[in-house]
Order: sequence, then C-alpha cells, then structure tokens
Amino acid sequence: ATQTLSDDMIELFAAEIGAEISLIEQGEEQEVELLALLEIDEEEIPEDAPGRPPIITVMGHVDHGKTKLLDQIRNAKVADGEAGGITQHIGAYQIVKDGSVLTFIDTPGHEAFTTMRARGAESTDFVVLVVAADDGVMPQTLEAINHARAAEVPIVVAINKIDRENADIQKVMGQLAENDLVPESWGGETVTVEISALENLGINELLENLTVVAEVEDLRAEPTARARGIVLESNLDAGKGPVATVLIQNGTLRVGEPVVAGASWGRVRALINDTGDQVKEAGPSTPVQLLGLNEVADAGDEIMVAPTERLASRVAERRSHHRRQTGLGRDAHALSGGARLEDIFEQIQKGEAANLNLVVKADMHGSLEAVSESLRKLEREDVKLSFVHRGVGRISENDIQLASTTNATIIGFNVRPERKARDLALEEQVEIRSYEVIYELIGDIEAAMLGLLAPEYEEIVTGDAEVREIFSVPKIGKIAGCYATNGTITRGSKVRFLREGTIIWKGEVSSLKRFKEDVREVQAGFECGIGLSDFQDLKAGDVIETYEEKEIART
Repeated sequence: ATQTLSDDMIELFAAEIGAEISLIEQGEEQEVELLALLEIDEEEIPEDAPGRPPIITVMGHVDHGKTKLLDQIRNAKVADGEAGGITQHIGAYQIVKDGSVLTFIDTPGHEAFTTMRARGAESTDFVVLVVAADDGVMPQTLEAINHARAAEVPIVVAINKIDRENADIQKVMGQLAENDLVPESWGGETVTVEISALENLGINELLENLTVVAEVEDLRAEPTARARGIVLESNLDAGKGPVATVLIQNGTLRVGEPVVAGASWGRVRALINDTGDQVKEAGPSTPVQLLGLNEVADAGDEIMVAPTERLASRVAERRSHHRRQTGLGRDAHALSGGARLEDIFEQIQKGEAANLNLVVKADMHGSLEAVSESLRKLEREDVKLSFVHRGVGRISENDIQLASTTNATIIGFNVRPERKARDLALEEQVEIRSYEVIYELIGDIEAAMLGLLAPEYEEIVTGDAEVREIFSVPKIGKIAGCYATNGTITRGSKVRFLREGTIIWKGEVSSLKRFKEDVREVQAGFECGIGLSDFQDLKAGDVIETYEEKEIART
C-alpha cells in the first residue's frame, strides 16, 4: 500500500540514507525543470572561455555632463563610420576602441541601477563616475558612489568640464580621496581621467583607460552556452507589440528561439542592434531589442532560452500566477520593507544578532556628521549599525529606492520627504522616521537596540500649500497668501514650513480665510490666506505642510 510521508519525515529519511532532496511546492515543477536544465549552463565559465566586452554604466550628479559624455562616445562611433547610421537610443550601445569592444548602459542615473539591483540583477562590470571640475562631489555623486559600492563594482572617475574657468581639479581629487576614492596620481588605486565632454577633450584617453580596466578584470563568457541575460528596459510599441531591450550575459541568443523573461515568454521574432539593424544573433555583452514576447517584461528580469516553447509558457504562467498572488511578485517583508526598528526589537528579544541598515538625511553637513557620530557610539556586539547612504537635503525617491533595496530605515533630521517620495515609501513599505531633536533620534534608536520602544506617534500629513505672496494686514499682522496643492488645510492644525525640503519653522494655523471669509478648512486646488501662531520670515515658494499626530498602540 502507498503511504504519504510528511516533509519532515522525508527529510529525516533522506538524511539517514545520505540522499539530497529538494522539496518544492505543488505547481512549481516546471520552474524547477527549467532551472535544472539551465543549471547545466550555470557551471563555472571555463578559464579558457573567450573574453567578452565589459559592461559600463555612467553615473553622476545632475548637470555634471553624463549625457554629453555618452553623446560624444556615440558620435565617435558614427564618425568612425562603424555600421553607418546614427545610433538609436535602445538604452545601451557598443563601441569599438582599438579593436576592443565596450558596452555602455545608458541608464537615467542610479535610480535604474538600484531598481535592477533590487530585483537581484547584477548588470554592470564597472561604473564611470562623472564629476564636474567646477562643482565637485555633490549629493548625487555620493549616492552614485554608494550604489556602485553596494554592487561591489570598480569605479573609474571622469573629471568633466576642465575647460571651465573656475575648474578646480585638485579640489575634486581631494573630495574623492575623502570618500575613499584615492586617485592614482595621489598614490591610490582609483583611475581618474580629466575630460571635457563639450570640447571633446580626453574622451579617447578615457576609452583607453576603460579598455585597460577591462583587461585587468579579465571578463569571460561562453558563447556556445544556452543564452541568458537581463532585461534593461521594456515598453509596448504600437506597431511592434512588447519590445524588450536585453543585455546578453552568457551564451548566444538567436532568432527563433523560445525564451522566458520573468512572467513573460515568447519566441524571438526579431533582434535589433544599437544601430537599428536587424541581426540574426547576439553574443555575450551585446545589447539588443527583442521582439516576440507575449507581454511587457519588467526591468531587471532575467531572460533565458528555454528548451521548448511549451516549457517557456508554463514557467511564465506559473510566475505570473505567483506574482499576482504575492502582490508585487516578491516577499513583501523580506525584500521590499526596510528593516524597521520594530524588526530589530523582535530580533533582539529572540536573542538574535541584528544589523540595522540606515539611510540618514539631514539639513546640513554638520548635523549629518553629528547624527552619524552619535549613532555610531550606540553599536553593540549584538546590534551592528551600517550606513547605506548619508546625505544632505530632502528625502528623495532615490533614498526610498536605496532603502528598499538594502532593507534600511530612513532617518531624516530636520528634513522631510517629498510628496512623491512619501507615496513611494508607502508602496515599498519603507519606514521613514523624522526628527528635529538629536536626543530624541538617539533615544529612539537606543531604545530599539535595547528592545524597549516607547509609544510611537504616527504622523499623518493632512495637506500641503505653497506660499505665493505675503500680505500685511493692519492690527492682525502678516498673512501668507497660499495655494493648497494637496489634501486639506484645516484651522488649528499643526504646521511646519519647508524651504527646499528643510524645516525652517513650526507652529499652528491660527486663522484661515477664503477671500475675506473665515473658513474652517480649504481643499486642494483653492487659494487661501493663512495666519500663523507666531509668524516667521517667509518667502514666496516656501511650502506649508499641515499634519496631525496619532499614537500607535504597541503590540
């Protein structure tokens, strides 16, 4: 007679006879079947495998010249008459320098880079960090450095805009050294190249350095293997249907092959290269647009060739079903939510060693240093603190993305999240804690680390209004003429004033008017006059944020 065994019994029995087993949920057989077939190709790439072109991502602060640099590199390709026509923007392209091929990923900055890493995709071999010689290391430069470090990829620095009168290369090198990127000319290991993307100076030298770095990295791939790669971006084209830009990482992808990319599948109908030509196949480190998927894939999805179309469709359907069931298709707690203070509290109570990841943003560099140093002193044997990113300025969507990727809690000192960042934090279940008193901040973290959290007040932002003009009214004083942009502004509610995301004053709404009438509340989309409890010096463009506090019962 047949008998059903529980998972535990099967495991015990397997241990006794020394067998290896893999327990899978019902319906996941196809996924395992496909992965088992692909495991054959997952073996270590042999040492004598051919070299492959390096994959390079260009990052840096806004307006430091990333796009201009990429355009110059692209133009060099067109000028050399390689493959004729102007390079089309498929999100990635290749150039040839002295016989060596280089692949550039043209991302919209580190947001895309982080999103891909959040999905477990490692798509870059090294990063070119663009820093303007007249501006130096800026907040987004630091973010880019932190993103590249988190991905553990080498960084090559391009010091741009050296043609500017106020360019100060030595100052930039000093700032790089402060961030552990010590230039080679200073005895360090960081390759730095001085360029002007505008004047086309130093571009050749940069490309030469990139080929040298690539040789040192000794990158290899097996072109004969079953193709696998990564989806860089995808969209729905009116004429072509779902189009995915994919970067082949190993093997060769050919027209006609069945593929599965995340929860989408299909047969490769056409491959289009970065010059807009149709090609029959794409080898390692080659970016191509792929036509033939049944639906739009997600950026960061792994794409692989399946043995049969039937297996590809079954795996995609299985994944699609799984994603629908789990909301965003990932374990909501393990990946998307930051490691909140409450989680740390639980881990400590269970006696486990815990690691609290933090993204710290402050209004000024001095406050940032003070907060960081105070937090560092709280470290204990069983609780380690690590700063994923520290920066000056408002809490942005980038910070939320980074916190989501690294399971971090965001600490804001005298700064607030933008509206979009707040919405994204809710969606990604990232915890943002804002403080204005350093002792409260330290007290909270210390309490969490000791496993004693005091009652928490949830702050609900009820409305935002933008100051358009300031009016002086006899006997009353000054009134801020505002336009309500979000939510509802209510008389008597607590209020804080933000200038560039930094808190400049707090108080209460003492009077609220629509034209000359006193009103209790004003909805978004209307203009109003706001009188404040003890008026501070405001300017047009400042933002009023009203909020209320609600105590959350601890469990």
